[in-house]
Amino acid sequence: MFRLSPRSLAAGALLLLLALVPAYAQWQGEPFLLALFGRVLVYGVAATALNLLLGYGGMVSFGHALYLGLGAYSVGVLSHYGIENGWLHLGAAIGACAAVGLVSGCVAMRTSGIAFIMITLAFAQMFYFLATGLEGFGGDDGMSLFAGSDFGAFRLDTPLALYWAAFGVLLLALWLMHRLVHAPFGMALRGCQSNERRMRALGFPTLRYRLAAYAISAVVCGVAGVLLANLTMYVSPSYLAWTASGELIVMVVLGGIGTLFGPLAGALAFLLLEEGLKLLTEHWMLAMGLLIVGVVLASRRGLYGSLSDAPLRAPPRPARRPSGEPQ
Repeated sequence: MFRLSPRSLAAGALLLLLALVPAYAQWQGEPFLLALFGRVLVYGVAATALNLLLGYGGMVSFGHALYLGLGAYSVGVLSHYGIENGWLHLGAAIGACAAVGLVSGCVAMRTSGIAFIMITLAFAQMFYFLATGLEGFGGDDGMSLFAGSDFGAFRLDTPLALYWAAFGVLLLALWLMHRLVHAPFGMALRGCQSNERRMRALGFPTLRYRLAAYAISAVVCGVAGVLLANLTMYVSPSYLAWTASGELIVMVVLGGIGTLFGPLAGALAFLLLEEGLKLLTEHWMLAMGLLIVGVVLASRRGLYGSLSDAPLRAPPRPARRPSGEPQ
């Protein structure tokens, strides 16, 4: 008999909550909720992409905001020249993130540990300073978009359309990650995380597996960048900053490294906590840092990761004594 686990129940409740947000926002007359939870969906996609590296590949990328920014600038630059075709925006983002991911990955994959972290950070900072120097596209001030991406059948120019597009991309990203990590590719990637030297001795091309994971993660993060540009109708070099990369890492750790729904849960907790603390105090960053440290220390597997994946079972019934047996 099929039995649900606490993780399955939490994942189902989380997706149901996100699916009901548009109806609740319309009922309460709170359009701000669509923008807030739309941001949760976008960063949930980006954190899910990073989790493929961090959780299943053991690669700590401290420059993953590079691909979030590349996706956003793909929309901004093309829109600047009057190109509003969403498919071209998406194609440019995927192509740019795949190319940069492969080139930077080929360099970073030759290293490990602190060196890997610093190289990914260095590539992100290179593109950050490149974006600040693009005076024709706003430079350090960024630039506003005048229209959302047009995909023909729908256009990302309304909060509701963007929300459902982000929700669909999130579901697709979760399905893709589930298939990847349970396929032979995912098993080999996790083997590289556990003992790369042994995997090489067994004949596995570990560099190819790790580089492929890095490129896939970069592309998915770039798609999140396309959604982010349409969500804010604004593109800024701050999307590529190291602080944005740090936030993505915190989301993954907060939700649960190496779990499918952990990054989404982490993005939800992080962004809701940020908005709530901003209303309470101007020193919200200090309070938020202390709360995140407390959560991580109390549950090192994260909010979602701390839930058991064992199926829930009803307590066993006491055995019935045969009739006539003495008590």
